[in-house]
Amino acid sequence: MDHDDTFDLDTRLAQLRAGMAQRDAPRCVEKELMQAFARQFVRQEPWYWRLGWREWSATAACVLVSIAVLGLLSLPPRLEGALPDAYPLVRIDNGAAFIALDSVERIEAEPAPRLVETEVSGTILAALGLPLTPENAGGAVRAEMLVGAGGEPLALRLTSID
Repeated sequence: MDHDDTFDLDTRLAQLRAGMAQRDAPRCVEKELMQAFARQFVRQEPWYWRLGWREWSATAACVLVSIAVLGLLSLPPRLEGALPDAYPLVRIDNGAAFIALDSVERIEAEPAPRLVETEVSGTILAALGLPLTPENAGGAVRAEMLVGAGGEPLALRLTSID
């Protein structure tokens, strides 16, 4: 196809367009065609248009509860009263560790504490918060335990925690 054929095609299409512009279908035919088209191609509503106000309010309530729960879970735990009892006070100095198993005030108030030598397993030390490696976690460590008059442990001193 060369340039002359394109020009000839353009002129013929323009003549066809002009001739068709004068022709118009009766109004009732167009209306019937549009109704048939609407019946054949039914527009589906999006799923969220089918939900009522009750479903949307329930969804909003669930979202708000989920946000509140996630917000509460992300807060650090408050350990005001449980800190001295549940978590030992650990001090490490030159390879030796001192672990207070009770509050410092309780240790100082003990009238007749005794010092007892013992061996403590590595798993217990890990539970007390001491850094242990997997190699020495299964072994036992020699320790000195400060025991109160009633026999309750007050503090623990480890000589070496390699």
